[in-house]
Amino acid sequence: MTQTSSHRQKIQRRPVHGVLLLDKPLGLSSNQALQKAKWLLRADKAGHTGTLDPLATGVLPLCFGAATKFSQLQLDADKTYEAVLLLGQKTSTADAEGDVIETRPVPAITTELLAEMTRRFTGPLAQVPPMYSALKKDGKALYEYARKGEEVEREARNVTIYKLNMTLVQDPRAQAAIKIVVSCSKGTYIRTLGEDIGEAIGCGAHLGSLRRLETGGYTDGQCVSLPSLEAMSEAEREACLLPVQSLVAAYPVVTLDADNAGRFLSGLRRRGSPGQWGPDAAMVQVFGSEPAAFLGSAHVTADELIPGRLLSPIEIQDMLAAHSPVSSSPAASAAMA
Repeated sequence: MTQTSSHRQKIQRRPVHGVLLLDKPLGLSSNQALQKAKWLLRADKAGHTGTLDPLATGVLPLCFGAATKFSQLQLDADKTYEAVLLLGQKTSTADAEGDVIETRPVPAITTELLAEMTRRFTGPLAQVPPMYSALKKDGKALYEYARKGEEVEREARNVTIYKLNMTLVQDPRAQAAIKIVVSCSKGTYIRTLGEDIGEAIGCGAHLGSLRRLETGGYTDGQCVSLPSLEAMSEAEREACLLPVQSLVAAYPVVTLDADNAGRFLSGLRRRGSPGQWGPDAAMVQVFGSEPAAFLGSAHVTADELIPGRLLSPIEIQDMLAAHSPVSSSPAASAAMA
């Protein structure tokens, strides 16, 4: 063993289950932020729920353990952003990190003009993804082509801007600046929206800042920062975790007795009496009752409860033990029998 390796601290990984709402700091990639949080929690399995640019800050839900099974729901969720558009200059990346590639005079930004832009960019839009994005083309991320100075053809994508608020603000970096607050569908590129607004005004624009305020019901007011997380004890860090079922909290709840819970966890459909599982639903969250434990997701069709994403008996026992070391799960035990 070398001297370097002998002094290197070995981290003992462990099962951790839940959702950490991180306020992603400026300058870190989503994966870098994830790895830091994963190290602090000593978690053996983790993933994020869609990337935020290094330029961006704000809500980044990190999924640990069993929560990773439901992360796709956050990828598909509607989101809300706040951004500052710097008018008069276009950059190579459509944000403040790129090189200025064009400068144009800025017209008078009136209340009427902002109202017109708000109307024009609210509702269904077709967006061409930016070259500096993680979308893949022939197995390579678009930003890999962009860094080599190459531009490839991209198909426009349909997105929806549900709500758009625009306000003229002062910013020393530009002749004029607009703060926008955008509620939008998945897949919306705020950099592209900013560029398109700049073109519509006639002067060009790029993002000076970007913050995610909300995603899938999680808000920035619920988030913890990395410095705060670093200053905590391990127990305090664990206390920051939201339960796995918070990822499906918007869906109806179905509760099963021990026998049905065990069979459900084995992947078996459960036939109920009329209305027992509620009306037909594309997704429900399913719990066992003895004791109360989250089992996974399902959908209901014609009084059948059809399993979707399921927790393993070990994951359920881990989660019960984290809250009560002496607890055991009849549902989990039945599933393993």
